[in-house]
Amino acid sequence: MIESSPVKWILASNSPRRRELLGLLGLDFVVMPADVDESTLEGETPQDYVLRLAERKARAVAIGLNSATWVIAADTTVVDDGEILGKPRDKAEAEQMLHRLRGRAHQVFTALAVYNAESRTLQTDLGESQVPMRNYTDEEAQAYIASGDPFDKAGGYAIQHAGFHPVEDIQSCYANVVGFPLCHLGRTLRKMGQPLAANVPAVCQTALGYHCPVYDMILRETL
Repeated sequence: MIESSPVKWILASNSPRRRELLGLLGLDFVVMPADVDESTLEGETPQDYVLRLAERKARAVAIGLNSATWVIAADTTVVDDGEILGKPRDKAEAEQMLHRLRGRAHQVFTALAVYNAESRTLQTDLGESQVPMRNYTDEEAQAYIASGDPFDKAGGYAIQHAGFHPVEDIQSCYANVVGFPLCHLGRTLRKMGQPLAANVPAVCQTALGYHCPVYDMILRETL
């Protein structure tokens, strides 16, 4: 099990949400953000887009590593009617995104890439969540924008924001929408011969305050 293994762990992300979620698993890791071009390619699907970026981040950080080190990278995107919604550049774009998503469902995709520097192997996984947004008011959206929180979030919102709570009755992976699907990480590491010692569904649900209806299907790889 990982608890007794001398491996080193690197999180290739500066996201405080990913640091917090990875920290739940009891791993001793360091943060090394990856600087990669996040432009989309012509004809690229949202799924292919996040998988490509997660892999590029993992490989960028892994350059030069030759010890028993594992690199974990992730990339998240919000998709509405097949269109990728990035981080809003200004107040007007944040307002446009929040009005567009209000009162209807969209998709969130998070890709994970795990690189084993010793064996030079890489494994990817992809989480998908249907996200039903509540019908918040214009005043609520404006107050949330004024908080400054939307500007580093794909789609212009954070599902976990206590003051805004934009999402209602989600029936898919909550952690995926936060940007780091832990059960997908657990099954990826299991495939690579490094099963986690932590009870991933339990620590995830406790930390996020969410009863997950899909973790068993994810771990059984039927989702």
